[in-house]
Amino acid sequence: MKVICNKDKLCDAVTNVSRAVSSKSTILALEGILLQAKGDSLSLTGYDLELGITTTIDAKVESEGEIILSARLLSDMIRRMPYEVIEISSDEKLLTQIVSGAAEYTILGLDPQEFPELPTVSGEPLLEMEAGALKSMIDQTLFAVAVSDAKPVHKGSLFDIQESVLTVVSVDGYRLALRREPVKVGEDVSFVVPGKTLSEVSKLLGDPEKQISLTISKKHIIFHIEGYFVISRLLEGEFLDYKAAIPADQTTEILISTRAFIDSIERISLLISDKLRSPLKVSFLDEVIKSSCSTTIGKAHDEIACKKTGDDVDMGFNSKYLLDALRACSSDEVLLQVNGPLSPMKVVPKESDGFLFLVLPVRLKSE
Repeated sequence: MKVICNKDKLCDAVTNVSRAVSSKSTILALEGILLQAKGDSLSLTGYDLELGITTTIDAKVESEGEIILSARLLSDMIRRMPYEVIEISSDEKLLTQIVSGAAEYTILGLDPQEFPELPTVSGEPLLEMEAGALKSMIDQTLFAVAVSDAKPVHKGSLFDIQESVLTVVSVDGYRLALRREPVKVGEDVSFVVPGKTLSEVSKLLGDPEKQISLTISKKHIIFHIEGYFVISRLLEGEFLDYKAAIPADQTTEILISTRAFIDSIERISLLISDKLRSPLKVSFLDEVIKSSCSTTIGKAHDEIACKKTGDDVDMGFNSKYLLDALRACSSDEVLLQVNGPLSPMKVVPKESDGFLFLVLPVRLKSE
């Protein structure tokens, strides 16, 4: 194999494809990138048996072929090359030279036959949407994906398509995050995408106005993103019935400035840490929200203005979970809806139904 290509394009491709490369594996090939030179292009693939990313860049191919090279070494070498043109060549003994000007590396590659075959997903794309819309849906729900293995299906986000509306839902037992967006799609379908996959997809989503597409099979999904193909397995299992989990009624509704409430909680939370755990006490009163906490190193108290309808209520929260939900809000003002001190609190937009965050309260000692 012998190929000549642009340094910047190669560097970007290696960096992005490396997101699917295993950092440590008993299979050495999974720690590498598969390079395939054919026609007038060079394709690069990373795959850790759960997530695969592949892309193709323009290149001058003087000799077709393929090789597996260490992702970490390849990335470090290319970044440090002095010129904009890089030449990569390998012989039948897998000895590979990477050259740019006078700078030259010689490393041993791996047999391309050792690289696992990526799953195939055929058929027409399920849906197309703007990259900006998908990125906001992922970013506003990813924080609530479960990290424990108690229920593996909750380590991903549910994509629920019904009546031309895509709903993305994440739950972890303490909170729920939901985002809705209208889409053009001909069928109703539900599937669960791993949180790790969505995190990497979000990083690849660049120009918000670019169209991206999703193609699914029974067990896999492919995201087509600006020259990149991201293939991932889907999670199996019964996802939480999120519609039943969301309280239908509320006895108290509070309109607040999102930024003001975040700032207030951050001030109070200075006395809370992993070692100094304490619930954040929040009192929703007429025209004011009083927040406080007490730990072994001291007490904190703060107040912000609000507009409340309904009953006064005192609630306890994990400050991190409450902050995560508020920071994910995309509007300057939000409504807080509660149905008593031990009922989950809903955080919703003032006028639309584009997002919904559910935060479970914690029991205060006085209750």
